Amino acid sequence: MAKIDAFFKIMHEQEASDLHLIAGQQPVIRIRGDMERIKYHSLENDELRAMLYEITPEHKIKQFEETGDVDFAYEIPNLARYRANFFQQKYGVGAVFREIPSKILTCEALGFPPVITKLATLPRGLVLVTGPTGSGKSTTLAAIVDEANRMRKDHIITIEDPIEFVHESKNCIVNHREVGLHTKSFSAALRGALREDPDVILLGEMRDLETISLAVEAASTGHLVFATLHTTSAPKTIDRIIEVFPANEQMQIRSTLADGIRAIIGQVLFKRIDKQGRCVALEILIATPAARNLIRESKTFQIPSVMQTGKKYGMQLLDDSIMNLLNKGWISSDEAYTKSNDKTRFRPFLKKPPTDFTEV
Repeated sequence: MAKIDAFFKIMHEQEASDLHLIAGQQPVIRIRGDMERIKYHSLENDELRAMLYEITPEHKIKQFEETGDVDFAYEIPNLARYRANFFQQKYGVGAVFREIPSKILTCEALGFPPVITKLATLPRGLVLVTGPTGSGKSTTLAAIVDEANRMRKDHIITIEDPIEFVHESKNCIVNHREVGLHTKSFSAALRGALREDPDVILLGEMRDLETISLAVEAASTGHLVFATLHTTSAPKTIDRIIEVFPANEQMQIRSTLADGIRAIIGQVLFKRIDKQGRCVALEILIATPAARNLIRESKTFQIPSVMQTGKKYGMQLLDDSIMNLLNKGWISSDEAYTKSNDKTRFRPFLKKPPTDFTEV
């Protein structure tokens, strides 16, 4: 057993999401959003480096020493998988580990509305899951892909850096590819995937112009593509994709994206106040003809209006979802205010409304 495994066991027992190991500091775990120190001595740089290298593949050690950053996955059988990131910082080496549960939760277990489950059965198109880092995007995608794995008879390819949730082939054939280990880049893997007879493609992240272009192309040529972006709303997600392209290509990609997009799910995690745990607020855009026309005509600022009137299709605004959680008594009014888009809507719920320095 590796020395570092003891920290992973503490992390698992405490139901922590992340483990932070930093040279010169005590180990820290994140429990339900809050950072808590582990009762252990401050880690010396050489001690921590030896601890980390004990579980790191040789080619990843070489990459880390050359670049100062590296990502990979580490697994403890019968416990969990961990997404690892090593980095160099002022006082030495640092590392952050995110626990990836061995059991994939279903959409029903996560409390998602039926429309999200239906996305797994789409014949083609682009489905994006967005939100800040640590908002549960990977968990959402894993649940949808698991639904597809059970309900379809197709070929699923996942392209990630590193591989997170591992899907066993059920009714589908599932192939996992890791960037840096099985392929050079997201774009190279995606280009290759188009020749590998896929029906469903899971793309861990759309990082650059070439990857975004290939993903939109794949969605427009008969494949169902799931991917993530670090954006905060459906309109901003559309704008982010368009703005990646040179100005002379934006009208063309706007039209292609309007044809290929099927749904955008934006999510934000909240700490529950009624019991231990966390819950998610969802923004859901379904690409109806009205929504497609707004994308095509460069009127993404009108998309929230389409979402308000499209509830029968399963659409909802993030603030409506947050308000629902607040009315249930699941989340605090302070956190609802902080993470909402329209803050004026939540100010009446605050005991001491803050003065927004941007309005002073």
